[in-house]
Amino acid sequence: MRHRAGRSAIAGLTAMVVMAAGCTQGAERPASDYTEAGGEAAAERWVSQEFTPSTLSKEQQLAEMDWFIKAAAPYRGMQINVVSETITTHEYESRRLAKAFTEITGIRIKHDLIQEGDVVEKLQTQIQGEQNIYDAYVNDSDLIGTHSRGDYVVPLSDYMAGEGRTVTSPTLDLDDFIGISFTTGPDKKIYQLPDQQFANLYWFRYDWFTDPAIKKQFKDAYGYDLGVPVNWAAYEDIAEFFTTKVNGNGTIDGQKVYGHMDYGRKDPSLGWRFTDAWLSMAGNGDPGIPNGLPVDDWGIRVENCRPVGSSVTRGGDTNGPAAVYALTKYVDWLKKYAPREAAGMNFSEAGPVPAQGNVAQQIFWYTSFTADMTKPGLPVVNEDGTPKWRIAPSPHGAYWKDGHKLGYQDAGSWTLLKSTPQDRRAAAWLYAQFVTSKTVSLKKSIVGLTFIRESDIKSDYFADNADKYGGLIEFYGSPARVQWTPTGTNVPDYPKLAQLWWQNVATAVTGETTPQQSMDNLAKQQDDIMARLERLSREREGYGGQCAPKLNPEQPAQYWFDQPGAPAPKLADERGKPETVDYDKLIATWKQGN
Repeated sequence: MRHRAGRSAIAGLTAMVVMAAGCTQGAERPASDYTEAGGEAAAERWVSQEFTPSTLSKEQQLAEMDWFIKAAAPYRGMQINVVSETITTHEYESRRLAKAFTEITGIRIKHDLIQEGDVVEKLQTQIQGEQNIYDAYVNDSDLIGTHSRGDYVVPLSDYMAGEGRTVTSPTLDLDDFIGISFTTGPDKKIYQLPDQQFANLYWFRYDWFTDPAIKKQFKDAYGYDLGVPVNWAAYEDIAEFFTTKVNGNGTIDGQKVYGHMDYGRKDPSLGWRFTDAWLSMAGNGDPGIPNGLPVDDWGIRVENCRPVGSSVTRGGDTNGPAAVYALTKYVDWLKKYAPREAAGMNFSEAGPVPAQGNVAQQIFWYTSFTADMTKPGLPVVNEDGTPKWRIAPSPHGAYWKDGHKLGYQDAGSWTLLKSTPQDRRAAAWLYAQFVTSKTVSLKKSIVGLTFIRESDIKSDYFADNADKYGGLIEFYGSPARVQWTPTGTNVPDYPKLAQLWWQNVATAVTGETTPQQSMDNLAKQQDDIMARLERLSREREGYGGQCAPKLNPEQPAQYWFDQPGAPAPKLADERGKPETVDYDKLIATWKQGN
């Protein structure tokens, strides 16, 4: 339900908030020199000087802040500790929004920034030890399958209706969050609140792709027009062209250029490259949004929400022909068409490389880098501040079918744990709502370009400034975005399963194993973990509920290849006919709502 409360409606909640003061648990509050009048003055200052533009009027913003001031009364003087990964959006929260929240509400916030893997490690430590380390976590919605099967996360649906009712903002407007389905479990309960989102899309040098001389060279060489590749066959041709053939020797303006960029170091971030939907782009698993059913984009088959296997012999697709094809192409392209040093880079090191000006395209580019790729003076930015590059849908592989997801969308989301004391949990929930509130979300979106609200995407600001962002605004405003989704509910233990990916992919990069051997090993290891989870569900009553894993018995692979859907048998032609599309025509269809 959408709420449009003004000051009068919000003031009506004051009595409930005051009543809640006697219900908190924890130590006596530290002394605080905060005054409500000071909080109101701080709200006026922050709204006027920082939280502009906004989709709300100034009066509506101040009304929203007034509710936070009243709701925070029982928790003033407390210091609340929260944590998130280090990206531009969270840096803004830690540096500016935490300060604003403290001045407005009197609740002190320590917002730590650490690496994504460390966030998950801290989260697991708190879950296993049942000792409060952080009062709230921003962790990826990729853990939704884990959270919804465990008994350690506070389901937000239950919290907002019960214990947290008096500290849940009437202007939260859950319907406005574009990623709320990503944080909803199989039981239809919301477990997390999206804080930032970004997709992996195709990135390319629009200035080179529209250069008449370069376009002629490409058509003469390949017989079709240079444009946004629709499939992997065209991407491969374009990668070869820029790396070896443009201007006769793979150079532009005397500079060596490359038709592909990636990374290959044996590092946990190598796993993200694959769990972040690389297999789905190839056509692994079944069609279905947000994730394939009954076989998802990790190759895990489910039956009535129960994971039943990863291996082809159990009906999964983690080591099927589509997955092997995906890994094979990844290794081939990295070695043939990317800068030599890319094989030794991780995610963080490879991310800034396209901005250096010698990369023509990247099949898998995170839009979280957009802000860093639009800085004045970069080789990929025009003098007027507009980008020389554009983004578009990633091309799909030979096994892909209509209805498949086409890429990954990260949704870092606020998560509350049962091991956190009630009063600390309530205060942290107020901060989580503050940094996602309509008062601040448009400004936060401008800073980090990690949209969470439909109202921000459709704001006048982004309508007027869309040309600065290389197609990002058009993408998020189009129906196409529903094909980009995070890891879904099929994955029963994301931390344990995700760490298997980088270890197995790495051996294919180094040549220690073939792509088939790597994916066979991965599929077996995933099944082994799910078998342990199945045993745990029998030993611990209630663990995983009706959605706990229950592995299928193994059968010959051919049995499953003969069944409809995934796993699909190996194609005789894994290349197909290359196809491209004109970028400007593509954008026009997005603007028309197609």
